[in-house]
Formats: sequence, C-alpha cells, structure tokens
Amino acid sequence: MNDEKAIVVFSGGQDSTTCLFWALKTFKEVEVVTFDYNQRHAAEINCAKEIADELGVKQHILDMGLLNQLAPNALTRETIEVEDGEDGELPNTFVPGRNLVFLTFAGILGYQLGARHIITGVCETDFSGYPDCRDEFVKSLNVTLNLSMDHKFVIHTPLMWLNKAETWKMADDLNALEYVRTKTLTCYNGIKGDGCGTCPSCKLRLNGYKEFLKMNHMA
Repeated sequence: MNDEKAIVVFSGGQDSTTCLFWALKTFKEVEVVTFDYNQRHAAEINCAKEIADELGVKQHILDMGLLNQLAPNALTRETIEVEDGEDGELPNTFVPGRNLVFLTFAGILGYQLGARHIITGVCETDFSGYPDCRDEFVKSLNVTLNLSMDHKFVIHTPLMWLNKAETWKMADDLNALEYVRTKTLTCYNGIKGDGCGTCPSCKLRLNGYKEFLKMNHMA
C-alpha cells in the first residue's frame, strides 16, 4: 500500500470538497470516489464531476443503484418531502447503511489502487443524528476493513469534531473559502452555492457561515 496515496469519498458538497482540499495539501497522490445511488438530484454527480475536473483530480464514479432500491427515503425519492426528525427520531434524509457501504467500497477501490488513506467528511459535532457519522462507527469500520483485506487502511475524518463555522474556517485556512462557498452543492433542493436557504442542509450551512464571519470579524 502507498503511504502517500489517498482516496476522498466525494459528493461535491461543502464537507467533502473541504476534505478534498485538505487531502491535496496532506498527501502526494489524491483521487476521489463518487457514488451514484440515483440520489434525489443528478446535479450532485455533475457538481462533483466539475470540481474534480477543475482541480485536476482523477474521479471514480461507482454505480450504487441497489442502495436506492433498498433504502427509499427523502434523498432517494423526489416524491418524499425532506423533513426533520421529531421526538428523537432520525430525519427522513437518513439513508440506512450509506456510509457503511460507501466506506467499504472506497476501501475495495483503495485496495485495487494501492491507496492506504481514505478520507470522509462525516462529522459528529454538526450532524443530524445519523449513527453512521459517529466517530465510534468510523473507528470500528476501519478495524473491520483492515481485517477483511489484511491491509492497514487509515480512515481520516478531518471534520469529525468541527462545527459548521469551524469547517468554513478550515476551508479559509486552505485558501478555498470562496471556491467551497460558490462551487459546492449541499442543498437538498439541488441548488449550487448558497442553495435554497430553507432546507435543513442550507440552514445549517448558512448559520455556520454567519457564525464563521462573526468569529473572523472578532479575531
């Protein structure tokens, strides 16, 4: 395995794009893997392609249509409206097994490419209660991947303990703030950049950006 080669799990959103810039600064060789699971908006795949092309990074797009078939929810069905969870329940944007499947297939691809490092933008601090964004899940899967393929993968989670304002600060520190703000797609309604401003993802992103600007001004 190559200690200098990394694969970024890449959707073209704010978090994974920030992680891509982090990886480009940290590792000698970087490639990205994007998963097509017939998600709510094809624009997400197109956005990821555009960013990979602009940054000159090799992209692998894997067909994960089976995940769509197994997990009908607001991210896989346009007919289901995005809703927050109530009374402690998960929001209906949770796709069961998504990060488990994505990181497993990233590991399989990494094995084929000789890449040791896998980077994902999951975050326990500012997430929607998704169990597959937790640090203990990532660490557990890291051990399982290593045992399953007899290789020493390292799964990196640069955003794990950051809130959205701190994620914006990381992008700024990487000289990528305006790129991430204008070129990425995080909106559940498929609008690039600042998005629709009303869906849960846009609200989280915008509130974090405002908090970052406030922090930056105070500094």
